[in-house]
Amino acid sequence: MARETTTQQGPKVVEFEYISRCRILKKIATGGMGTVYLAEQMGADAFNKTVAIKMLKPDLLQKKRNLDLFIGEAKLVADLIHENILQVYQLERYKGQYFIVMEYVNGKNLAQLLQRQKKRGATMDPDMAAFMMSRVCRALEYAHHKRDRTGKPLGIVHRDVTPSNVIIDWGGVVKLMDFGIAKAISMATPDESEVLMGKWPYMSPEQVKFEGTDGRSDIFSLGLVMYEIITGTRVYNVESRDELMDRMFNYRIKDIRALRTDMPEELASICMKALNVGQGDRFQRSGEMGKALELYMYRDRYGPTNEKLSDYIAELFPEVDRNTVL
Repeated sequence: MARETTTQQGPKVVEFEYISRCRILKKIATGGMGTVYLAEQMGADAFNKTVAIKMLKPDLLQKKRNLDLFIGEAKLVADLIHENILQVYQLERYKGQYFIVMEYVNGKNLAQLLQRQKKRGATMDPDMAAFMMSRVCRALEYAHHKRDRTGKPLGIVHRDVTPSNVIIDWGGVVKLMDFGIAKAISMATPDESEVLMGKWPYMSPEQVKFEGTDGRSDIFSLGLVMYEIITGTRVYNVESRDELMDRMFNYRIKDIRALRTDMPEELASICMKALNVGQGDRFQRSGEMGKALELYMYRDRYGPTNEKLSDYIAELFPEVDRNTVL
């Protein structure tokens, strides 16, 4: 039977051995919606697989909207099978506690990379930034145009493309994660004309104006991420809707080359195009932005690769043993 134990990393949690065949090893992170644990998924003949388990915070279970978003994330991502998207394996419930079993990525997210670079007084290599953004473009292009089993478009928009939701494993593979507030045609997500979904510094103009979003909204958010990881400066360092509205519609975004004079003009143009306030002036598809980035990286030279990114991250975090998980 399943039993409850107390881990060294946090409060009492359930070992879901009976239902999910998973044993919790330690807490990895705590976010706005839930807590993520490192776990071991077990099978016959001593089979085991390292996974992550995401649990919705107990106090959030009382609000139906929170529960719907959590369950919706699992259902939405279940069939998103792509190298650059974090995979979800299973959604389960035990004694009212919902949890998602998902792929575990041993690595660092972009927010952590930014923090480390600031601590070292360094800035990110523009080519490495271009490479990571091109892989997120691949993930978004796939998600935006994903169809269901009958061939109908799902109409997915991530709506939360931020540095903390882009993770890179030690092998240099980039993955987009946390579709917790994504919208899709098949999901009963909150009305965008009434409820703001996303984080203030990474919202698109149409998000903050309570207008409908599409894939171009994620492109704008990705442009904000790209600008920040290259310059070390957040475009909209704001804490409220009014503050964001003022900054977004009354001031132009400073050209990225004003902050990074060594930034290649072609790459700067790609970033600034993604950041046009008007949807029609941005890249119209994530794949279009991704292609522009890849042409920049590979048209006339041997550009960045997973291996080069792996070495780059290892250099930033020399104290981490990349060969162990616990």
